[in-house]
Amino acid sequence: MDSVNAATWGIAGLATFGVIARPWNLPEFIWAVAGALLLVLLNLLPWTEALTAAAKGTDVYLFLIGMMLLAEVARKEGLFDWLAAQAVRFSRGSAKRLFLIVYIVGTIVTVLLSNDATAVVLTPAVYAATRAAKVEPLPYLFICAFIANAASFVLPISNPANLVVFGKQMPPLLEWLHTFTLPSIAAIAATYLALRLAQAGDLEAPVAEVENITPLTVGGTLALIGIVLTAVVLLASSAFGRDLGLPTFVAGAAVTVLVLAIGRRSPLPVLRGVSWSVLPLVAGLFILVEGLNRTGALPALARVLKEAATASPQATSWIAGIAIALASNLLNNLPMGLIAATTSQAAQVPAHVTGAILIGVDLGPNLSVTGSLATILWLIALRREGQHVDALRFLRLGLLVMPPALLLSLLALSAVSS
Repeated sequence: MDSVNAATWGIAGLATFGVIARPWNLPEFIWAVAGALLLVLLNLLPWTEALTAAAKGTDVYLFLIGMMLLAEVARKEGLFDWLAAQAVRFSRGSAKRLFLIVYIVGTIVTVLLSNDATAVVLTPAVYAATRAAKVEPLPYLFICAFIANAASFVLPISNPANLVVFGKQMPPLLEWLHTFTLPSIAAIAATYLALRLAQAGDLEAPVAEVENITPLTVGGTLALIGIVLTAVVLLASSAFGRDLGLPTFVAGAAVTVLVLAIGRRSPLPVLRGVSWSVLPLVAGLFILVEGLNRTGALPALARVLKEAATASPQATSWIAGIAIALASNLLNNLPMGLIAATTSQAAQVPAHVTGAILIGVDLGPNLSVTGSLATILWLIALRREGQHVDALRFLRLGLLVMPPALLLSLLALSAVSS
């Protein structure tokens, strides 16, 4: 490896470490952006190519803005407090039942609105539910992080990374369901059982009763309708093979404008509440991946993958799935998805190898706090509520939750692919 390539990998490694460890408690985006800027300033990546790389994330930016607008409007209009009270009432005083309710809702939100939406939309609702129930919040908040990845390959729209990995080779919906339904069930069930056992001690506490539920406001009702309609729009867009970013942005912006117009309120509080820092974080990651692509390592990796898949496709699918799952925690699964897509498409691997790579990209990040964009969004949402989860605590839980779900999902994929 020459000095230029070594410098590129070194900068990417330092930036990734900064995103994961957050030295001096600096936000994640600072490290990703600093790494991207270093590549340009040291002439390791031309600024024109850096801009082109950042522009590749346009659909992701639009998707995130739309979801964050929906979440912020819903929060300010009391929708999350209302939903939380309903969940607590249905739990009928049982922490175990409340845990199951949150898990089921998290699964539905992830499947129909994407894992990023679960982190952005569901996390504040779950925190509100724990306040209403007067229970320790983290056992329930962990659900939002883990189910966001465990249920993220039920449908193509369940994770934007799915669209990145398959690209133009996205299989028809019925073929997708045939391939990923059983692995998804395995991942969702295994993740629930592991979380339930890991949090068993905290689920013995009684859940407070909610006697009076404040009626949902007009704005809250509109926000709820907007979220439901957004799910319908995303399903339709996916069915027709359209990008998801613009429809989500339009839906989020339209609901925001309508709610604020009816309430005759300023948009500034909503705009201030949106976590804009996630956008430069994503842009920085896209640029870092482009820098790595220029080192020539990815074409070499594609050749190795092609040879392995030709010699032993089943073994390659297992190795690729596990390797990608672990690598997603080191590099974040969004850039890892881009790398995997570039490599697997160049190698022209069989469909079940691509499927294993997708499972690794989607499910692997349940090991670390910065493994996926959804988990980073979850962390940001937690901080807004005054909660904090450090990397070591998440890793300890992730080591219990992720490996069984990953292995069972890959086993299920092998069963349906044989």
